[in-house]
Amino acid sequence: MAVSNNITACVTLLALICAVPIIASGIWFASAQGDECARLARWPVAILGGLLLLAALAGFVGAYWNRRRLLAFYLFAMAALVVLLIVLLVFAFAVTRGSGAYPVLGRAYDDYHLDGFSMWLRGYVSDDPGRWEKIKACLAVSDTCKKLARQNAFVNAEQFYQSHLSPLQSGCCKPPSVCGFTYVSPTVWTATPGRPATDPDCGLWSNDPSQLCYECESCKAGLLEALRDQWHKANIALVVATICLVLLYLIGCSAYKNAQAAAFFRRYK
Repeated sequence: MAVSNNITACVTLLALICAVPIIASGIWFASAQGDECARLARWPVAILGGLLLLAALAGFVGAYWNRRRLLAFYLFAMAALVVLLIVLLVFAFAVTRGSGAYPVLGRAYDDYHLDGFSMWLRGYVSDDPGRWEKIKACLAVSDTCKKLARQNAFVNAEQFYQSHLSPLQSGCCKPPSVCGFTYVSPTVWTATPGRPATDPDCGLWSNDPSQLCYECESCKAGLLEALRDQWHKANIALVVATICLVLLYLIGCSAYKNAQAAAFFRRYK
């Protein structure tokens, strides 16, 4: 009985440790979205990690002081929370599977289009005009494009074309490459006279620093690409933690059953 309890205590302690990277991933994901002015599912991962931490703590207390009710609660709560974590991971992989990035000949950066993203992500920036107005206002006062405009490294157009822009910089701070605008500076471009607009975003571009391409579909696509990259980075830690939690849960179940069997035989010995 004592051996099984010790094993369960070690398992719950390891599960408690595994909950820490989940909380850290959630907090990082929520804080990182502040740079993109987005509020897409900011805290569910951190909250789920916190609940896993509390469940593992309850299991550790139950195993260390032989409180079988706490151990039973730990096993039930951990099973439910791990299932929720797996569902969240499957959902995240499903909605971030497609990418709106497409290469442009002669450019080191990509351009972005909404068509490549999942319908759920497209709905986030398209279904609610008020939400995009808030995001657009936030982007206009952020350093996303201001920092690009202040860079002195781009002496000519060719140097700019060979730079590696972030998805937001490429989508929001310059016009789409298909427009064929002439480079003046990173955030100032002139239209070619007589050239027809091949993309609706071409008519939305403005050299006004408060406007730029914030109304463009390419800007919405750049935002989604940035969020997609963040989700993929967070998913690495979440997948590893989930696998460890599942293995620890199975070991904990086995140790708990052994402890129950030992108690039964002691009672009727």
